[in-house]
Amino acid sequence: MSKRTSASSNGAAPKLAVTEEPSYNKQKDLLSSTTGHFSLLKALHMADYITELNGFCGIMSIFSSLRYCLGDPSDKNTLYIALAFLPFGLFFDFMDGRVARWRKKSSMMGQELDSLADLISFGLAPACVAFSLGLRTPLDHVLLSVFVLCGLTRLARFNVTAANIPKDASGKASYFEGTPIPTTLGLDALMAYWVSQGWVLDQVPLGVWFAGSALEVHPVVALFLVHGCLMCSKSLHVPKP
Repeated sequence: MSKRTSASSNGAAPKLAVTEEPSYNKQKDLLSSTTGHFSLLKALHMADYITELNGFCGIMSIFSSLRYCLGDPSDKNTLYIALAFLPFGLFFDFMDGRVARWRKKSSMMGQELDSLADLISFGLAPACVAFSLGLRTPLDHVLLSVFVLCGLTRLARFNVTAANIPKDASGKASYFEGTPIPTTLGLDALMAYWVSQGWVLDQVPLGVWFAGSALEVHPVVALFLVHGCLMCSKSLHVPKP
């Protein structure tokens, strides 16, 4: 996830804070305005529009997963499309932070947009792909929901604690607290391999346990559960590249 914090975050260089303040005030005025057409669109910075593209990729991935569920199970093109959108989401997630720092324009709204877009592209969309390729038992649904909620909690924690994480001279956080949510792309790559091998639906690796019972579950869903726990870890500090 990109680091887009407001100018008031601890550790930011004073020069950056002074540069960002007029931009932030202008956005705040536009958002609080009760008159004017398209005031919300005018309030968004260039980096915010790039963040929206991240969210767009996640939404399109979800729709592609749904199309696979409604179509011919032997036609896996829509599954590949659903998975292909997610690396593009990562690209836009990386670029929005770069553009915000380049233009010296950031805000709390940009930070919130970034977290919401990340939740869609790296939390909900991968869970939808997993459902589409065969993790469809009720217990699968519960565990995939826990995974998404872990991502939600991790992003909310970041928004609250970002100002308290030690920063380098440029104002960037020194480490990630817990694994960043875009690391879900590792699971996406694994699912892409399963699709390429035809390991979908009733051919999902490791099969199903407790078939026909209330505890029927695909054991591979544990990968999502473990990843969710790593995202929420407080003690795991992942150095930033």
